[in-house]
Amino acid sequence: MTFSPHRLVGLPTVALLITVAGCSSADDSSRAAVPGPGTEVTTLCRNLDRALPSTVDGQDRRDPEPASALTAGWGDPAIILRCGVDRPADMSETNADGVDVNGVGWLLQEQDDGDFRFVTTLRKAYVEVTIPKDRTDDGMAPLVDLGPAIKKAVPEGIAD
Repeated sequence: MTFSPHRLVGLPTVALLITVAGCSSADDSSRAAVPGPGTEVTTLCRNLDRALPSTVDGQDRRDPEPASALTAGWGDPAIILRCGVDRPADMSETNADGVDVNGVGWLLQEQDDGDFRFVTTLRKAYVEVTIPKDRTDDGMAPLVDLGPAIKKAVPEGIAD
């Protein structure tokens, strides 16, 4: 988000803004648990946050609560990215579903509620992207949009 210098506003304008803000619902925000990785992975995730696109699958960035450089979101219902998640147990399964999207490997997991969860493979940090069932019509488009940032910020390798 880019901020530009702005002029001082008068008291009536400030009062109006406070009134409008007070009436808005916080229920519109999505929520995401913030991962708690070690220092090295946190640094990679902060770099990823700075590299993430402002739009994914045609949806504007709208980060979940609580605010963190380890989480990001786009649209409503939100596509949620969490960086620094734990290694999924399914990653060890020989029959686990995986997909490569433009040079980024992903473990694919369909959730019980119909959402799809993707977790990067062979990267120094595990990055999870959850696509709500109502947003799966465009298939892998969100992963295509996120791939360049992940390739730039999270090097190939095995996460600890």
